[in-house]
Amino acid sequence: MTTWKNHFSQPLNVNDVSQTEIHTAEPLVSKPTTFRVQMSFKKLTHKSLGIDQIPAEIIKAGGRTLRSQIHELINSIWNMEELPEQWKESIIVPIYKKGDKTL
Repeated sequence: MTTWKNHFSQPLNVNDVSQTEIHTAEPLVSKPTTFRVQMSFKKLTHKSLGIDQIPAEIIKAGGRTLRSQIHELINSIWNMEELPEQWKESIIVPIYKKGDKTL
């Protein structure tokens, strides 16, 4: 596991995320709108599940109600200016195209 951590830490420029701080006088990005959340729903694809294990089909099937609740959640997080710890995690799956897969 350490090998993979080292392998991906440099290309992705990943350090300890908690140490990164940005100080600005004004927001870099405008507050998320209902329209932007709606457009994000439309862009969801049937890719593999994330850490939450929720398929895109279920999120899309939630319709206006779920879209509204997710928008409220995003705005709440935006106002607190703090991401949930789970959102800082990701899954990286290397895909081999050629060569020895054990290397």
